[in-house]
Amino acid sequence: MEDLSLHVLDVAENALAPGATRIEIRVLEDHRENMLRIEIQDNGRGMDQQAARLALDPFFTTKRAKRVGLGLPLLAQAAREAGGKLEIETAPGKGTLVRASFRLSHPDLRPMGDMLQTMAALVGAHPRVQFVFCHRQNGAVVSQWSSNPANAART
Repeated sequence: MEDLSLHVLDVAENALAPGATRIEIRVLEDHRENMLRIEIQDNGRGMDQQAARLALDPFFTTKRAKRVGLGLPLLAQAAREAGGKLEIETAPGKGTLVRASFRLSHPDLRPMGDMLQTMAALVGAHPRVQFVFCHRQNGAVVSQWSSNPANAART
């Protein structure tokens, strides 16, 4: 995946299988600290620590129809290539937070891609899920919105 927005799409889609009904996506750019952070947080069933470690193994997946699970390993690789890292905070029954960091000035930083199109695809495909998006640059909000699954369910 060339664009980071496609990684976000993949991680968000994978959060839906374990029952997430709300997914928050934050893009945080800090030019003074030379850092880009992407956070995807869900309210799904979460993982135990062993499953969280295995989630970074490309040959591990919980999906019966697939033999590999490349979403998080590929995002982790993209972060490492751009001088950053990927972290997972999770616990059973508590949801999951995936945090990927990248050095903004790194020559191997992948393009962000079209995050608004990514969010539109998620909302269109999953109208009963609440999606919250926030893009901040140097602490100031650039873009922020939330889908309303109650209204979407009535249409």
